[in-house]
Amino acid sequence: MFSDKLTLSTKIIFLSFFLVVVATTASVFVFAGNLSARLEQELGNRALAIARTVALIPEIQDNVNMIAGHQAIQPIAERIRISTGSAYIVILGMDKKRYSHPLQERIGLPFEVIDSEQAFQAQEVISRAAGVAGPAVRAFAPIFIDEGDTQVGVVLVGILSPTFIAILAHTSRDISFSLVAGVLAGIAGSLLLAGNIKKVMFNLEPSEIARMLEERTAVFHSIDDGIIAINQENRISVINNRAKNIFKVKENVLGEVITDVISSSRLPETAKSGKAEYNQMFIINNTTILANRIPIWVEGKVAGAVSTFKDKTEVHRLAEELTGVKNFIEALRVQNHENINKLHTIAGLIQLGKEEDALDFIFKVIVNQQELTSFLTENIRDYSIAGLILGKYNRALELKVNMQIDRKSRLFHLPRHLDSSALIVMIGNLLENAFDAVLKNDQGIRSVLFLLRDDNKELVIQIKDNGPGIEPSLQQEIFKKGFTTKGNTERGLGLFLVKEYVDNGSGTISLASATGKGTHVTVRIPME
Repeated sequence: MFSDKLTLSTKIIFLSFFLVVVATTASVFVFAGNLSARLEQELGNRALAIARTVALIPEIQDNVNMIAGHQAIQPIAERIRISTGSAYIVILGMDKKRYSHPLQERIGLPFEVIDSEQAFQAQEVISRAAGVAGPAVRAFAPIFIDEGDTQVGVVLVGILSPTFIAILAHTSRDISFSLVAGVLAGIAGSLLLAGNIKKVMFNLEPSEIARMLEERTAVFHSIDDGIIAINQENRISVINNRAKNIFKVKENVLGEVITDVISSSRLPETAKSGKAEYNQMFIINNTTILANRIPIWVEGKVAGAVSTFKDKTEVHRLAEELTGVKNFIEALRVQNHENINKLHTIAGLIQLGKEEDALDFIFKVIVNQQELTSFLTENIRDYSIAGLILGKYNRALELKVNMQIDRKSRLFHLPRHLDSSALIVMIGNLLENAFDAVLKNDQGIRSVLFLLRDDNKELVIQIKDNGPGIEPSLQQEIFKKGFTTKGNTERGLGLFLVKEYVDNGSGTISLASATGKGTHVTVRIPME
């Protein structure tokens, strides 16, 4: 209806002007119609009153139906017509012969009108007729003699009534004033309304808001993370395509209760408590989800909650790539450092003339490294985990830690609900904690024993160290998020993540430690 180039204020002004004109015009026609009907009724009653009065005049009663009765009746009727402002007063005999008329030539002629029949039957009649002079309201009153027992004629009185156009013309000034006042009031109200609406809409035009909504919707649905939000009634208010794909829900779930769509959703709890939760893992439709749940605050009150999440397998895939690169770089760095030391040793032996000792040292290094590499390649079928173990072994050499890899270790299959990136996080954090523990030994051998084994029932990870051990009061605290004994506020996540992965894999983690006797950590995760 309106062009998109018009501003909101202009559109509202045009609409107000149109509504005011239509409303005023309709009101005028209704008013004029009602006024015409009331005026016609009043004129009819007035004409009937005049007709009754004329019917009671003795001269009229005595001369009607007389041969020369018009000579007495005509002057009387004309005087009354002129004095009352009537259009005409016609006296009729029972033979419908005219005894008076404004036009002299019509006196004595018969009067043939259908609506006069009731008047000749002793009844009063009011009717409307269109004459030469215009529309008129006329009244018929019977003439009686002998105290009302005998009807001798009829009195017809006609009064011109104003036309509908005449009434409009008469009230045109008031109509114009009302129309102008209404238009001005409408324009003023439109400007105030448009200003208030634009203030609420951040001074944006509807077309701009529509374009922004389309852009935001497109961006919202193109986000790789799933997004779902609920209102105070726990009904879904926002959900993007990624969330629908992850949860495998039907096309339109807006307005439905979140627990009816996702039975295990904890968004209602977040909306109720007002506390945010980050990096929470749970399983839906055999899919591991990594989610953040955040309450929505509006004017100091919780208005709902929103969750952003992604399929954890994709996170694992990315983490696996990043971790593999990191482990590879770390292994290269450690290996480079060790090679430099070995080259210095070989160079020193040659300079001292100990060529045979140098050859023995070279063969020893080659055999040890080749034996470990061959063992990991044959028994650890996941190369990213094998690379991690080799990298940690080289790091242990650099730290002067005796890391022993149990030759019973093997990994051919992963548990159903864990992938290699999760296992990398678990092994990496447990070994790093073991290294940190044994480095506190100022004297003696610093040793760490590592075992990784899978069978048809479970995956087992065992790590033993001869560090100072963990105090009994802290053994239940070390797996909590943010807990650390290293005085660094950015740490305290490693063992927490290990516990999270173990729980998500329906596994167990046991800790055996005593002060001064080291720590033994065992992780068991069922294969199915």
